[in-house]
Amino acid sequence: MECANMAFELPTLPYSTSALAEAGMCQETLELHHGKHHQAYVTALNGFVEKNADLQGKSLEEIVQLAYNKPDMAGVFNNAGQHWNHILFWQNLTPTGGKLPGKLEKKITEDFGSVDAFKDAFKAAGIGQFGSGWAWLVLAADGKLKVTKTPNGSNPLATGEGKVLLALDVWEHSYYLDFRNRRPDYITNYLNKLANYEYAEAQL
Repeated sequence: MECANMAFELPTLPYSTSALAEAGMCQETLELHHGKHHQAYVTALNGFVEKNADLQGKSLEEIVQLAYNKPDMAGVFNNAGQHWNHILFWQNLTPTGGKLPGKLEKKITEDFGSVDAFKDAFKAAGIGQFGSGWAWLVLAADGKLKVTKTPNGSNPLATGEGKVLLALDVWEHSYYLDFRNRRPDYITNYLNKLANYEYAEAQL
C-alpha cells in the first residue's frame, strides 16, 4: 500500500469533500474525519516510526502485523491500524454507491443466502460492535465471504480473518454530524447509498 523507508502520508480522497453529501455524508464530516482524524493517526504513526529503529523501512502492513497483540506496542498498532483501515474506508465510499455488480451479487447470494441476509449480517456486526470499531466484509481463507467486526483500530489484516472487501468505520466521529447517535441508520445508508461495491468486487 505504501512504500517502505518513507514517511507515511494522508491519502488524497478519490472524490471531493462535498461529493458524498447527497448520499448522506456531509462535507464537514469528511473534512473532519479525513483531514483531522485520519491525519492525526498518520502524524502519530510517523512519530512512533521515527523513534523506533525496528519499525523503520517496514511497510504499513508489516507494522500492523508486527505490533498486533503486543501491549508495549499498543500505540503503534492503534495508529498504524487506523491508518490502514481508513485508506480502505475512503476507497469503500462513492457518490454513486449501493449498486451491486453481478459477480459480487452472485457470490454474496451463494455465501449468505441473499443480499438482504448479507446486509442484515453486516448491520448486526456494525451495531453489535460496542464502543468504537469497524465492520468488515472479508473473503476468508476457505474462499467464502463472511462478515466480521473489530474493536478500535484492529482489522482483519491483524487478526488473519481474510482479505477485506468492505470496511465501515463505526466510530462516532464517522457519523455523528449526519446521523447523531443513530448508528443503525448510518450503516443502512452506507449499504444502500455509499458502499462502493465495484471496489469490493475488484478485490475478489
